[in-house]
Order: sequence, then C-alpha cells, then structure tokens
Amino acid sequence: MPDAPEPTEHRNKRPRVSSGPGLQALLDRLDSVQVLSKPSSASDIKRIGTHSGNFHCDEALACGMLLCLPDWQGKVELIRTRDGPTLDKCDIVADVGGVYDPAKHRYDHHQREFTDTMTELEKTIKLSSAGLVYRHHGKDFLRVLRDAVASQAPKGCEPVPDSLLDKLYKKMYSGFIEHIDGIDNGINQFDGKQNYTVPTTLSARVGHLNPRWNEDFSAHEGGEEGLRNARFRDAMKLALGEIMESFKEVALSWWPARAIVENALKAEARKAVHPSGKAALLPSYAPWQSHLTDLEEEGFEGLTEGEMLYMLFPDSSKGYRIQAVGMKGAGFANRKTLPEPWRGMRDEKLCELAGIEGCVFVHAAGFIGGAASLEGVKTMAAKAIEWA
Repeated sequence: MPDAPEPTEHRNKRPRVSSGPGLQALLDRLDSVQVLSKPSSASDIKRIGTHSGNFHCDEALACGMLLCLPDWQGKVELIRTRDGPTLDKCDIVADVGGVYDPAKHRYDHHQREFTDTMTELEKTIKLSSAGLVYRHHGKDFLRVLRDAVASQAPKGCEPVPDSLLDKLYKKMYSGFIEHIDGIDNGINQFDGKQNYTVPTTLSARVGHLNPRWNEDFSAHEGGEEGLRNARFRDAMKLALGEIMESFKEVALSWWPARAIVENALKAEARKAVHPSGKAALLPSYAPWQSHLTDLEEEGFEGLTEGEMLYMLFPDSSKGYRIQAVGMKGAGFANRKTLPEPWRGMRDEKLCELAGIEGCVFVHAAGFIGGAASLEGVKTMAAKAIEWA
C-alpha cells in the first residue's frame, strides 16, 4: 500500500529544487560527447561502444550513467556500431557484442546463454544493459548523484550517508532500473489478463525518439545514421534526466523522512500510542511506509517484520489521520484494514458505530480514516487493533 496523499499544507512547505547546477552539469556533459558511427583517429580519447540502428531505453540509460562517472570525464566518443573489430577498440561496450564480462567492461545481455538477474538483491528479472551497468557501476553513479544533489539541497537537508548506500542501491534498482530490465527483455509486469496498456513509460518515450520509418533523412548531416546518432544523445538525456528526478525524490524526501519515522517507531513512543506497540504517531506528515518496512527488517527497537498495523499523523485540517500499514509487495492489501462496519462512514454515523467522539471518516476501502483530535484517532487505533 502506498503512503497516503501528502496533505496540501505539507506539500506547499516542501522546498523545491531545480535540476541544477549540479545535476544540470551532468546532463550538459552529454553535449560534449561525440556520438559517431565510426571512431575518429584520435588516440587520446576514451570510447564507449553500443549498437547502431534503433536505440532503446536500456542502452541509453547505461551510456548516460557511465558518462556521469569520474572515469568518463574528459574527451569521450560514443560509437554506435555492430562491427566486432570496432567494438573491440572501445574501452567499454554496452548492449552489443554478445559478451558479458565485467573484467573486460563488456555488458551485453542478448547472448543465448545469458540468464543473469540481480540475485544479490533477491531479484528475478533478467538484466538488460542498464541493469548490468548498474550492477557494476551503480554505487559510484549514486555517489555522483548524491554529491550533485547535495550541492543544491535546501539548508538542513543532509546527504544520504555512505552507511545507507546499500539500501539506496537496492531502492533505486527496485524503483527505477528493474522495470527497464523487464521491458527490454519482454517480461510481462503481471500474469493474467491485461486490463489496460501504459503507452507513456520511459522505455516507450525513448523509443519514440527513433526516426520514423518514413522520415526524410536527406536534409540531415550524415543522413539516417547521423540523425539516429543525434537522437541517441536526446535519448540519453531523457533517460538520465528521469533517473535524476527519481533520485532527487529519494534524496530530498525519502531520506529526510527516515529520522522522523525512526523517532516514531521507538518502543517507548509506540507504546504511548497503544500498549501493544502496533501503532505509531508521526509529529507531522512524512513518507513513512518504506521506512517502516525497512526498520522492521532491521529489527529497529525490537520490531519484527509485519508487527506494525497503523500509522497516525496530523492532517491539513488540524485533525489526525490513521492509515493501515500495507502488506509488502501485495498492492493495496493491508496488514489489518480498519473495521468493516466503519468503512465508508462519516461524522455522526461513524461516531455512533465506532463509539468514539470526533470521528470524521473512514474510506470505503478501509485503508485510511480520520478524527478531529489526537485522542480520537488514538482511540480509533486502539479499537482497530483489538477488533477481531
């Protein structure tokens, strides 16, 4: 279950951060990279190789991530070709060549025998070139993004510490890279009937940058190859910009919320809400769901996985909300939904049914409710915990 929508007053207070200067400099860096079909004769240039023809999101992101790394600053040529001898001259190759060998900086996933997944993160989706580059260079890439965001972060917003880098690495894979791996390898997001399509994924938008089948290449320098190479730079910018935005949300919203959730989940604080310790109270709204799950897994303050049932927090109308903790990986399912008789009820009718003064509402799905006072919402939590 995702966190409840952030109350308006808290959204309005959040400091907004642009994509610069730190992040914008990384995007601008792509303009200095030559995207070619054949390498130049220069000997003092590093080269990244990827395939020619139609491009895809995975290699656009893979190349974009590499170009952010310290080792890939300075003069770089990005060579789009399928010619083996040319690829052999490149310093690193992604998504082409039929070889996965990190010791030789070869990151292709198309070979028949390739079945690698991110097993170290307990993942089962076959890796694309984006996943492979992230697997071996992702932590260095995240450090670069962290430092870039830190250079423009609001006052008092501390950078994600190295001690949480492994958790951040997993979160960014699950929240961004994994779906690109899945789409590129043709793995369905779900089993069973598809109820609707989503035509606006990042992979789809990168794909739309490819020249149309009937597009006129004659006016473009370099013809069809020149146009495709130019569009590939746009694809890298799109993919890199998107993962930057995702990282900003983690660095400037998810990470600062952790300390707030930690304080709320201390044993003494939980038991002040209810003697069972199965409900907690946030002093103000903050994204809490993923932190709660993480802290349970870490055994924070004696917590066990699946123990917490409800989170309480102030809302924008000076009242309080109670939200059921969602079941990990189970969509909209809750560990314990609010009592069935309360669902879809409001105000006096809800107060009468619940036997609690000051109730405001309970959603028809039972995942969230509200009361006018802290005591009211704590009583809702107590009755919900004890509800058979």
